[in-house]
Amino acid sequence: MFWRFFQPDSAPGWPETTPALSLLDGRVLKLRPLRASDGRTWSKLRIDDAAWLQPVEPTVPGTWAGAHSPAAWRTNWTNLRSLAADGIVVPFVIEIDGEFAGQVTLGNIQHGVVSECWIGYWVHSAYMGRGVATAACALGTDHALARIGLHRVTATYLPHNPASGKVLAANGYREEGFMRRNLHIDGRWQDHHFVAITREDYPTSAVERLIAAGKVRAHRRG
Repeated sequence: MFWRFFQPDSAPGWPETTPALSLLDGRVLKLRPLRASDGRTWSKLRIDDAAWLQPVEPTVPGTWAGAHSPAAWRTNWTNLRSLAADGIVVPFVIEIDGEFAGQVTLGNIQHGVVSECWIGYWVHSAYMGRGVATAACALGTDHALARIGLHRVTATYLPHNPASGKVLAANGYREEGFMRRNLHIDGRWQDHHFVAITREDYPTSAVERLIAAGKVRAHRRG
């Protein structure tokens, strides 16, 4: 609709908690806003999972531990809070049965004639292999398209990280290109697959499609 081409006056979709989903093992997953109080858990999980995360994430200055120190968290949180208030970023925590299990970030949010953002995510190793990333990506995608009101969501994944590609494909993202030496990852410029989804691609939401495919269940309280 025509009104969507105007810049919103506030930060739509922030701070909000998404609806919950039930994973196939019965655990309840939702996305909720990142908080200042998440710093200690964020640092511990990411330092514990350095072997998983460092090879697939942007190069950090100095050491991995230093990039996840209390001081680094304070800087990170201050920046994210400011960007979220300006409607540029929506930083989510993946919460499973009330526990911090990873993150989903919607970044570089643009309205107007562009009307898009990118999505990124990571999952703590204790929750890997349970469909967590797929469910969290679905919730983030729906939040971007429905709650923030964007037209398009993009993502990238490394050629040596096909698991991330499968998560995106399961949520309806289509291949749009291959980006050579796209981002500085783990100390060097690396290639990425580029994928995207738009509001017109499907008549149903990403969550509805996962439920129909039997990958998650609708969560019913009580």
